[in-house]
Amino acid sequence: MSDKKVRVEIVEEVALICIDNPPVNASGLAVRQGIVAALEEISAAGSIGAVGLYCAGRTFIAGADITEFGKPLQEPGLPGVCDTLENFDTPIVAVIHGTALGGGLETAMGCHARVALPSAKVGLPEVLLGILPGAGGTQRAPRLAGIPNALDLILSGRHVAAQEALEMGVIDRIMEGTPRDVALAAAREVVAGTLATRRTGTLQTAPDDAAIATTLAHVQQKHPQLISPQKCVECVAASTGDLQEGLAFERAAFMECLASPQSKALIYAFFGERAVANIPEKTAQARDIGSLGVIGGGTMGSGISTAALMAGLPVTLIEVTQEALARGVATITSNLEGAVKRGKMGAAARDAALARLTASTEMQSLSEVDLVVEAVFENMEIKKEIFGKLDGICKEGAVLASNTSYLDINEIAAMTGRPQDVLGLHFFSPAHIMKLLEVVAGENTAPQVVATGFALAKKLRKVAVRAGVCDGFIGNRILGYYLKAASYLVLDGAHPDQVDRALEGFGFAMGPHRVGDLAGLDIGYMTRKRLAATRPPEERYSGAIADQLSENGWNGRKSGKGYFVYDGRETLENPDLNAIIAEARAKAGITPRDFSVAEIVERYMTAMISEAARVVEDGIALRPVDVDVVFLMGYGFPRFRGGPLHYADTIGAAELVRRIEAYAEEDAHYWQVPDLLRKMAADGTTFADLNKGK
Repeated sequence: MSDKKVRVEIVEEVALICIDNPPVNASGLAVRQGIVAALEEISAAGSIGAVGLYCAGRTFIAGADITEFGKPLQEPGLPGVCDTLENFDTPIVAVIHGTALGGGLETAMGCHARVALPSAKVGLPEVLLGILPGAGGTQRAPRLAGIPNALDLILSGRHVAAQEALEMGVIDRIMEGTPRDVALAAAREVVAGTLATRRTGTLQTAPDDAAIATTLAHVQQKHPQLISPQKCVECVAASTGDLQEGLAFERAAFMECLASPQSKALIYAFFGERAVANIPEKTAQARDIGSLGVIGGGTMGSGISTAALMAGLPVTLIEVTQEALARGVATITSNLEGAVKRGKMGAAARDAALARLTASTEMQSLSEVDLVVEAVFENMEIKKEIFGKLDGICKEGAVLASNTSYLDINEIAAMTGRPQDVLGLHFFSPAHIMKLLEVVAGENTAPQVVATGFALAKKLRKVAVRAGVCDGFIGNRILGYYLKAASYLVLDGAHPDQVDRALEGFGFAMGPHRVGDLAGLDIGYMTRKRLAATRPPEERYSGAIADQLSENGWNGRKSGKGYFVYDGRETLENPDLNAIIAEARAKAGITPRDFSVAEIVERYMTAMISEAARVVEDGIALRPVDVDVVFLMGYGFPRFRGGPLHYADTIGAAELVRRIEAYAEEDAHYWQVPDLLRKMAADGTTFADLNKGK
């Protein structure tokens, strides 16, 4: 077998081009060079009536090689390759299997016909990286599918199934068979005249000014901080004229997007989700996970159970009473019904998932499961009691995990005679939807057990981030710190709604007070009470306002009232809030002052970055990118800003130190410069530098 990335095979009157660049046939330089060389070889062969272009392995070209982004372009570039395909004298039919994404679909659209296997999917997801289809996608998609369909394809970034792509006009036919067999059959049909071909660029895009105007207004309102969605619309609008002029317009827009801070952040986030899998335990052999036990049928336990059932794992759910067990099973059933309604699974798959669920009030039922997740109340004594029991029930080698958000895994593990088998698995709510999983390694956790946590995350289609032991691990430790900054802002003169709007303008989907209401203010209240004894006397207390709300029974959405009042889907002002704020300020002797939007964002983000730097400094997170992925996937941090420490690099360590020192003149206890940040300011390094080689 040749090791060439692109091979040519002549079969009578047709030629086949096979792209073989595992694992996903990315259109890197060698593939692009290979396609051009293959066309030259076919041209020299003569007497070829049609060409079939297909890929080996599990997928068609699944995208461009984004490791090339930001580097000098090496010819031939993908735009030129697509033009070469389109202008080739002999008709070329592309055969799509697996996924044809981004540059893959652009390559196919440069061909003269497109055939897909029934299970194939296509898409143009570049907007998710802050760029746009830059190899003709914004010009050829409208010519094939019309402006409304092209806008949907390009702006959603979604994967479109073969049947829908056929209805759109993106592909011309669906055929059964292996990619090579279909390529051969389709090329022969082209020769026979039973499969029509045409050059996409010769088609005329029908103008649709209404769709362009409506979509442009929508993206400007929904994504005011992003340039790529607007540029996508502008490029599609340019597809109604000459192809070459449209391609030139597209290329200029692509380069503008690629140079933007948003694109750099989004590409960083894309690679970050893969970088976090590089852990010290990556070479350890994960233990087999054929079954799962879940203790607790509340919101978290039922969500974890749902995720495992959807991944094909048998689950044994444990609750203390039949009533609680019934509620847990009902919640799981409802979660699975929701997945069916969202199109995530079919009715048959839902029924099969429920058949894998065993519900019991007897912990002895966990004696043969491979991994147990304890998901009860955040109470150390209850958790310690459960782990003491599990130690005597679970089989040798079973992994014992706690879904704690804050508590000490080492203290929990000490209740067993097998601390090497204990770890934290911090799921995020709702656990069957949220993609983040903090895998917390205790001081005695075996490497194989950490690796098992990561293997479970992969099975559940989640992104795992390794965390060390401290109160709150990575995410909640940082959260607890910067929420104090938000509370101090309100105590000192800002209004909760003003703070939220400022941060929503920065890019957060919800500000901290709306998030608190959504999560339940009683959670923070209990945490503050739990940590009250550890609070040093010189610390300025930040929780007076939130405490009063919770003590009034106003715990947010679930009680209908918190920082705001909730009437169905409507969020209204809490008429009693200002009096509570005024009383808290008076008791603390505070004269309120005004805050600008910029100062609110600066203080909030500087607090977040400060504690994030300490989490890296303390080794709780392996690298800055681990912090960033936690916040992107679990805390609603705006993806187009890359994460708190990626964003910190855009500010610079020296400026961050200057800010903290200025704020410390008001509160020297809260505002302290992390040693790591001071060192970075002195030597001119960045958080990105700390990611390298780790």
